[in-house]
Amino acid sequence: MNIAVVGLSHKTASVEVREKLSIPEPQIESAIAALKSYPHIEEIAILSTCNRLEIYLVTSETEQGVREVTQFLSEHSKLPLHHLRQHLFILLHQDSVMHLMRVAAGLDSLVLGEGQILAQVKNTHKLGQQYDGIGRILNRLFKQALTAGKRVRTETSIGTGAVSISSAAVELAQMKVQNLAACRVAIVGAGKMSKLLVQHLVSKGAAQISILNRSLRRSEELASQFPDAQIQLHLLSEMMPVIAQSDIVFTSTSATEPLLDRAKLEAFLVPNQPLMLFDISVPRNVHVDVNELDHVQAFNVDDLKAVVAQNQESRRKMAMEAEGLLEEEVEAFDVWWRSLETVPTINSLREKIETIREQELEKALSRLGSEFAERHQEVIEAMTRGIVNKILHDPMVQLRAQQDIEARRHAMETLRMLFNLETESRSSEQYS
Repeated sequence: MNIAVVGLSHKTASVEVREKLSIPEPQIESAIAALKSYPHIEEIAILSTCNRLEIYLVTSETEQGVREVTQFLSEHSKLPLHHLRQHLFILLHQDSVMHLMRVAAGLDSLVLGEGQILAQVKNTHKLGQQYDGIGRILNRLFKQALTAGKRVRTETSIGTGAVSISSAAVELAQMKVQNLAACRVAIVGAGKMSKLLVQHLVSKGAAQISILNRSLRRSEELASQFPDAQIQLHLLSEMMPVIAQSDIVFTSTSATEPLLDRAKLEAFLVPNQPLMLFDISVPRNVHVDVNELDHVQAFNVDDLKAVVAQNQESRRKMAMEAEGLLEEEVEAFDVWWRSLETVPTINSLREKIETIREQELEKALSRLGSEFAERHQEVIEAMTRGIVNKILHDPMVQLRAQQDIEARRHAMETLRMLFNLETESRSSEQYS
């Protein structure tokens, strides 16, 4: 089995391409099912955020498995393969392992060191398990990556002052208007990104904030976390009148089609009314045609790169601390991965010894007589199991821990020869 990742990110594709490839959470189950139906894909996990779509796979045939994922992405996005390929990156085994570690640690993010990606990796792991995409290998890989991400945030300073996409949007807004406290701000959406928007807006002095969402309950939950802020709540049906009374609008919803376009704004805005739109959603909530209005300025996630770049150099130095920790986590995963080669031999040895134990136990109990056997069988059973486990413990630990590939294979050959395990080991070669 081999691990690979096929994907694209803010480094390889524009937001126009990324939104075509985006797989919203409600579509994850069907996407996993579709990918697992391909003949060479054994395990699958889908990481889809505003800045990346990455598909992690375990495959028996790397070239075929990667081709099947690429075919799926082409069909999903309705982009022809020749157009799609120029935006994709493909990483194999150790490179894919390190890549996921770096993603979880925030080292591959648009905003270096941002914290939200760790929760997104965790959610990818959860959904992959829930929808039967993740098996033994990806389960271990994602657990190791989550450990790596947590270590980087607790053992280095990269998280200090690191900003999210939301705070970068607020920083850009502040650069454009100078005084956020004097602006009327509307936020469309009440999810995690919107919570971060409110947090950063309040910290910058914004005092006139309105939240628009499909349900008031979720907006109320968000507003309750900022009791000192004066936040107005509205249903999404009131969006255009509220926007018409705003100076700045942030959009952050999971809508798959634009919520705002030129026609809607022209219908509600008074002539020459200035408005700034900051769209941090992928797929975008704001249609590109709003830029045709002279008095409207619209920014999307790709426009945040300039803001992020200002802080990138100091974080890059911090990232160097993190790389050493990630190497340790990659090595830990690699040790486990290599130990899988020992599974058939260990299983065969245990099965053979267990068969001998059961046969000899049955002989002993029959000699002792039924009355004694019934009274003491549990004790004798536990004793013989304990003896077997203690005898097997050291050889198994040493075999798994052996990092020299040739030495480990020689040890396995020796075990198979000494215990005549050749037949048993062949039956389990799928683990190697």
